[in-house]
Amino acid sequence: MMRVLVVDDDFMVAKVHSGYVRGIPDCEVVGVAHTGADAITLAAELRPDLVLLDVYLPDMSGLDVLRRLRTGEPADPFVLLITAADDAATVAAALHGGATHYLVKPFESRALRAQVDRVRQLRGQLAGLDRAGGGELTQNAIDRIFGGRDGPMPKGLTRPTAELVAQVLREHDGDLSAAECAELARLSRVSARRYLEHFVAGGTVTVRLRYGGTGRPERRYRWAGT
Repeated sequence: MMRVLVVDDDFMVAKVHSGYVRGIPDCEVVGVAHTGADAITLAAELRPDLVLLDVYLPDMSGLDVLRRLRTGEPADPFVLLITAADDAATVAAALHGGATHYLVKPFESRALRAQVDRVRQLRGQLAGLDRAGGGELTQNAIDRIFGGRDGPMPKGLTRPTAELVAQVLREHDGDLSAAECAELARLSRVSARRYLEHFVAGGTVTVRLRYGGTGRPERRYRWAGT
């Protein structure tokens, strides 16, 4: 069971995110905090596996909370930043502070589920290392844990096409929709979106929703990796 602590200053947003978590199999919300101080206290008391952490909190920055939670100890929780902040400095601070990933509000429930599944996979891999009693690891095993390029691709995706989509994003100044990326990469929109969502799940691409007119908001993708 994945035990999750939800941290957000907005009571309604915290309620929505808690609902997303409860909709994920084998996940439970063990606590909700609306301030940084409460987040630190509850994390120490409840020992969650994952913390969904907002940046904009009334008493301190979520980045300060992140540094308090990520001490370098094996028992530290995984931390997923969930915030409206989409500036490069905040993203960089989250990365250097040890955040597992970064979701920009608003987002769809499936985006959160992809990150929870990723944390679940990482926990399983690390638990496997503990059961094995440590020892030397191959580079491929380390790549799988750190999400390296040599890890396995999801079924139906290929490394060359992934590199093509990544190149399009890296070379574009700004964000792209799936349709725009597909046109530049000469792929179908459906195929481009699959690769884009794969990169989002892996943390190398960020996504935001652009509202306007009628219908569903447009998903816009920006390269955030190296």
